[in-house]
Amino acid sequence: MNVVVVESPTKARTLEKYLGPGYAVLASYGHVRDLPAKDGSVRPDDDFAMTYEVEARAAKNLKAIADALGKAEALYLATDPDREGEAIAWHVLEALKSHNAMRGKPVHRVAFHEITKSAVTQAIAHPRTIDPDLVNAQQARRALDYLVGFTLSPVLWRKLPGARSAGRVQSVALRLICEREAEIEAFRPREYWTVDADLITRGDERFAARLTHLNGAKLDKFDLANEAAAQAAAAVLAEDGFVVRNVERKDVLRNPPPPFTTSTLQQEASRKLGLGAKRTMQLAQQLYEGIDLDGERVGLITYMRTDSVAISREAVREAREVIARDYGDAYRPREPRAYSATAKNAQEAHEAIRPTSLERRPGRVGRALDGDQARLYELIWKRTLASQMTSAVYDRMSADIDAGHGAAALRTTGSRIAFDGFLKLYEEGRDDADGDEDGRMLPALAPGQELSLGGVRPEQHMTEPPPRYTEASLVRKLEELGIGRPSTYASIISVLQDRDYVRLERKRFVPEDRGRLVTAFLESFFRRYVEYGFTADLEDRLDEVSNGRVDWKDVLRAFWREFSGAVEDTRELRVKDVLDALDALLGPHFFTSNDPAVDPRRCPGCGEGRLSLKLGRFGAFIGCSNYPECRYTRRLAVAGNGEGNGADEGPRELGPDPTTSLPVSVRQGPYGDYVQLGATGGEAKPKRVSLPKGTAADGVDLDTALALLALPRTVGHHPESGEAIQAGIGRFGPYLRLGDRYVGLPAGEDVLTIGLNRAMDVIANAKPRRAQGEVLRELGAHPEDSQPLVIKSGRYGPYIQHGRTFASVPKDRAVEDVTLEEAVALVAARAAKGGAKRGRAAKGRVTAGKASGAKAAKTPAKAPRATKGAKPAARAKAAGTTKPRAKGARSV
Repeated sequence: MNVVVVESPTKARTLEKYLGPGYAVLASYGHVRDLPAKDGSVRPDDDFAMTYEVEARAAKNLKAIADALGKAEALYLATDPDREGEAIAWHVLEALKSHNAMRGKPVHRVAFHEITKSAVTQAIAHPRTIDPDLVNAQQARRALDYLVGFTLSPVLWRKLPGARSAGRVQSVALRLICEREAEIEAFRPREYWTVDADLITRGDERFAARLTHLNGAKLDKFDLANEAAAQAAAAVLAEDGFVVRNVERKDVLRNPPPPFTTSTLQQEASRKLGLGAKRTMQLAQQLYEGIDLDGERVGLITYMRTDSVAISREAVREAREVIARDYGDAYRPREPRAYSATAKNAQEAHEAIRPTSLERRPGRVGRALDGDQARLYELIWKRTLASQMTSAVYDRMSADIDAGHGAAALRTTGSRIAFDGFLKLYEEGRDDADGDEDGRMLPALAPGQELSLGGVRPEQHMTEPPPRYTEASLVRKLEELGIGRPSTYASIISVLQDRDYVRLERKRFVPEDRGRLVTAFLESFFRRYVEYGFTADLEDRLDEVSNGRVDWKDVLRAFWREFSGAVEDTRELRVKDVLDALDALLGPHFFTSNDPAVDPRRCPGCGEGRLSLKLGRFGAFIGCSNYPECRYTRRLAVAGNGEGNGADEGPRELGPDPTTSLPVSVRQGPYGDYVQLGATGGEAKPKRVSLPKGTAADGVDLDTALALLALPRTVGHHPESGEAIQAGIGRFGPYLRLGDRYVGLPAGEDVLTIGLNRAMDVIANAKPRRAQGEVLRELGAHPEDSQPLVIKSGRYGPYIQHGRTFASVPKDRAVEDVTLEEAVALVAARAAKGGAKRGRAAKGRVTAGKASGAKAAKTPAKAPRATKGAKPAARAKAAGTTKPRAKGARSV
């Protein structure tokens, strides 16, 4: 018998069916060793020696592997085919060696990019050794993250109370978001005008053309700067004499996009499916590890952490066969398409993300998947097949037209799809799509043709600020800059949200004031380490380590030499120096006024003092310079949002309701901000509606407030039952209602704009509510006392019951995937903490023993301090070392 080790129990079950009785497949449940949450785990003074500890939740899993090895002939390490998978394999082997479990048995490393029977058996037949360069690259990354977390975060806590932590890559991503917000705040809209003419052919065909030249000069964007200039230009066009001067017609090819990489999958899933990066990767992991389909367990897609756009010859051949069979030879190009990576940081020699077989069409496979799994699989299937289809052909025509007897010139452009090609199956989404002429076809025009005027339309425009980042555009920007790697994008975004540095508002990132403070501090005192070029160059150096071109400790030495010096320079930094720097950087954000005669820094409390940033025990705030005589303060927020406690700022009036003429206002209450219709204190109780989570009070205008006050609204009617689907905001937040059924609106969805199709999809995929205490699954008897272990439904989610001990099922674990061994570890961890009262298990989620995406192992009770004033538990949190990074939990 041979022992095969993989990361997850789902993957283990799939491999067991492929390999048969001669192999025992066991799961390590992700990482088995990590740097302990204390100082000294990485020792720069000892040539960066690193101390690893077996995590508490992994000890039982390692023991099971060691026991199985006792009767085994060989050990096969079949973890994922990337740096982190290589590191997990190495850690498993080192842990087994330290327990004298190997006893000279041969060790084989096997890697496969898809979990199919042929791929797995081929890998087993052609093993290799563990790649030390990949292991060292991952060790270097982990050491860098540890050193930054344990060194920089305590500086933040001492000099900037209220800050959570800083990270090597997350801080750079946060800077991107904060800089974009600063651009938006500094933006001043500029007016410009365009003039369009509605023209008519002799055949009474109508089309529009835009003024491009006036009095012999080409018009630039801002040449028509006001209405007067636009009307003067329109007067020239009011004269007769429109003649076609030139016509250009050509076919334009549009090529299909390449197959998915990790980043493009996350971007497209965000645009098309409304899925966050973290959720997308969870679903992709499930599709990769395998499902039961037609009595067979099979992986549906190839490995999902990759930056390659190439697919195998076999996959290309199969795609061309499916295209010819389903769509015809016209949609199959003469030669197969080949793609090469364009990402700055492409380094892993994997395939692109594709279905393991294109013959498994979404319609057939979807019956075995849940809603989000099916939607993501369909997206991957369509993208892969479309990448091998013919180009779309556009018939594009443009014409130049003289007007006003030569005093002006206009231009018109239109196009239509002459052959749809790959667009028959798939069209790539865009984050901020500009309007174009696709689909607008012009009538037949010829040089010298005379046209008549149907009307002239001057139109005012205002320039717009750059858009805030969506998850998709942020991932794309990080990839363009070479920051992060395929395995890290989802965790970067999650960390920023978990630490309340950013929030999602209408699916776009808005920096919290806490996040802006941290960014300003780092830019002032650690600027080099949040520079885009420095972070990208460090990623490139790690790539060179993985390719064997650079020694990993040389990378650590070069980094630590300068970084430790920068930290040392801040030891004598006074709080006043920090405040002065932050006040100078963030003053334009926190102190603004639309009236140039009003000083935004003048204290509204005493009328004499100057407002500035202050630091207190619980973080930063805005206060008056005349303290203690004047005690005016307000929370760290933009002035005028009603958060001061020393001045009567009151509610913000938005205007009257056009129907009732009652005043509409935005107010702050004890439970958050809300909009109100009517005045407080009258005979009738005014109507109030809470602002949805992530909606800033200062961004609410009258139209938005009226829309909220009009809730619930009817989204549409169910096509089968005819019942109305309503969207509204209730006690527990935004919801959808169909008949007597209420479904919470997922994060990122807008209660004011969600459409019928998306609403039906949310309702269809919502998990039905279960009665509290309902038994969901019986796991078996506890090995120590034979009492039953069962999973039940609770108010806050499923939990495990063992006698009078209750432990929550980890959030990212499906009930059906929890094993008896996991359950034993979870209830043991809960019992060690003093048990849990019934009904409250989910409030204190126990995460020891997680198999996937583990949250936290038990932190050492007394971790020594290295920096004065830093709390060990908090330092462990900042360094990320309290999180045993199991499969799916990647280092940022």
